[in-house]
Amino acid sequence: MKSTKTAVSQKAALLVAVFLSANAIAAPESLAEMRERARGLVRQMTLDEKVGLMMNRSRGVPRLGIPDYVWWSEALHGVARNGRATMFPQPIGLAASFDPQLVREVAEAIGDEARVKYEAAQSVGRKENCTGLTFWSPNVNIFRDPRWGRGMETWGEDPYLTGVLGTAFVKGLQGDDPVYLKAAACAKHFAVHSGPEKLRHSFDVSPSRKDLHETYLPAFRMLVQEGKVEAVMSAYNRVYGESASASRLLLMDILRGEYGFDGHIVSDCGAVTDIYKNHGLEKTPEGAAARALRNGLTLECGQSFGSLGKAVAQGLVSEAEVDSAVVRLLVTRMRLGILGNGKDCPYKGDPAKLCSAEHVALARRSASASMVLLKNDGVLPFDQAKTHNFLVTGSIATDAFALMGNYYGFPPRLSTYLEGFAASLEPSTGMTFIPGYYHGIPTEKVPGLSISAPVVVVFLGNTGIFEGEEGDAVAANDTAGDRTTLALPAGQMEYLRNVKHAHDRARDSKIVTVVTGGSPVELREILEISDAVVMAWYGGQEGGAALADLLFGKVDFTARLPMTFPTSADVLPPFEDYSMAGRTYRYQSEGIEFPFGYGLSYASAEYRSVSVSPDRRTATVVLENKDARDAVETVQIYVETPNAGKCAPLMSLRGFAKVAVPAGASMAAKIGLDADAFTEVDADGRTRAVSGPCKVWAASAAPCARSRALGLRACSTAL
Repeated sequence: MKSTKTAVSQKAALLVAVFLSANAIAAPESLAEMRERARGLVRQMTLDEKVGLMMNRSRGVPRLGIPDYVWWSEALHGVARNGRATMFPQPIGLAASFDPQLVREVAEAIGDEARVKYEAAQSVGRKENCTGLTFWSPNVNIFRDPRWGRGMETWGEDPYLTGVLGTAFVKGLQGDDPVYLKAAACAKHFAVHSGPEKLRHSFDVSPSRKDLHETYLPAFRMLVQEGKVEAVMSAYNRVYGESASASRLLLMDILRGEYGFDGHIVSDCGAVTDIYKNHGLEKTPEGAAARALRNGLTLECGQSFGSLGKAVAQGLVSEAEVDSAVVRLLVTRMRLGILGNGKDCPYKGDPAKLCSAEHVALARRSASASMVLLKNDGVLPFDQAKTHNFLVTGSIATDAFALMGNYYGFPPRLSTYLEGFAASLEPSTGMTFIPGYYHGIPTEKVPGLSISAPVVVVFLGNTGIFEGEEGDAVAANDTAGDRTTLALPAGQMEYLRNVKHAHDRARDSKIVTVVTGGSPVELREILEISDAVVMAWYGGQEGGAALADLLFGKVDFTARLPMTFPTSADVLPPFEDYSMAGRTYRYQSEGIEFPFGYGLSYASAEYRSVSVSPDRRTATVVLENKDARDAVETVQIYVETPNAGKCAPLMSLRGFAKVAVPAGASMAAKIGLDADAFTEVDADGRTRAVSGPCKVWAASAAPCARSRALGLRACSTAL
């Protein structure tokens, strides 16, 4: 017979075991456990049930507790195409902020609203495009050519800036839980994709291996390895003769093999159909579907994957390959907490956050951080103690579409530029408004008008009518949304000239021109006519209020151009040519109106010195602000290698930061550098350490000849 002491000890041990077991069951599920649970579900499915889960409109398996789900949702600069949501500036404008923390805050807000919208849609049984939690954003293609209509969706022309800001967006949207996702982000379009829109379903591009790895791929690698992005979208076009949606090199060797990507890969919409209909690589839907699945695609936006059952029967692809894809898709849904009970998912919708005052304030702050001051002959900021009357003109001032860009949601408030301007006026200040033109067609012959106001604010620019994705830009049907010229619509320029003629008859008046749009425009004549010029992009719902904050000096301009503004399209290589020679600040030396990284502020700091830490991971920049106003300097660090301009870029952005420098003060700022700051890419696409001395610049813009002509502030050091 056991002693009482032994019996008590055994009972205690049993209680501890039960306690530990219970806690193990209650512990949050790990990714490994999710994968095993997904495999278990797949083992119970028929082939038809598996295939039904592999298309955008996924057919559920009710007997296994798997509901229908629609994968396609958009969140480029706010929850899009699904009713009410906060609308932030278009990504090209957010890119001009050079502020990853701000971008992350914007994406966090989008993720919060996404949860609210998803749960609300579920509550009324809405399961359609743009009601889910899998968002096909961000677009991290390189804006290699300013004629591309979709460039507005990107983060500019530089791989490092694009990677840093895109990674910040992914982290904000997905949240920081190690297992669960607030929403799933998607890096698109992989790869080597940036127009022409009209040819995207059929063209083949064969960039040099150097351009591929030096320019087109780095941002994707950063989003995968640092951002842990959940999904990647493949592109329409061919690369080296293979469809980007069925490329073993891109999807298997590079994305999964070299980068270690473990999420799901979705096709752009209709891209699998393109494999047999437009690329001619297969003869049948099942052949195209099998080719795509074999080479790494997981999910199709389209219908060709519906033929995978036939493809398996014909021996074109194995059922095991189908299984592997379905497991990945189920795991994404588990990570979102929308498959199973989701009890451990920490992300729940808070209806109070939808279009909240906090998000509206963030939209306004991000819009003011996006707009770039390109010229200022002392007219800005406006001083209402001295200027008592304004003429505001140009129909863009009242056009809400000039705020929206593409892939937009619908906020309950849209602050047009006229509204924002009027709201900032003192009671004693007068204002007149004249539409002047409508979509580029003049409606007012201004020479017959007397301009009595001391300041004329002219609004010009592009909207989604003139640029966008294939099928979106209604005035560009012949180019499918791209532009053949960087000039603004002829009627707008005629109207600006008319304003100038009327202005010439008015004594001491000034002209301030505000330009909207998602890409560079020809500015030479605008600069000659205007005393100040602002690039406002597509500012989102608070664009008007944000612009007024800047023009009236409530906040300072701190944004910088995320891409080069050429003098005209005439200086650009052929649009269809994907060689980087002569493109972007890294390879272009002539025909530059405004360089990458350029922008003015009301207060700025001088660059006194720059040094690099022994491990080459940090630059220290000494700045001095001699102005009477506090400055926020957008410091940019560039590296020139010994091969600059030969077999390496002229220079490359390798670090940047917003640095606040109080009036009359000096300070030293430490700025982190890209891990690849002192490397080069060889002709075979391999990254290697630079051999020889490098020059490191701390500068207010890319340190080229045009920047110097515009008054570059910079300092450098040799390493």
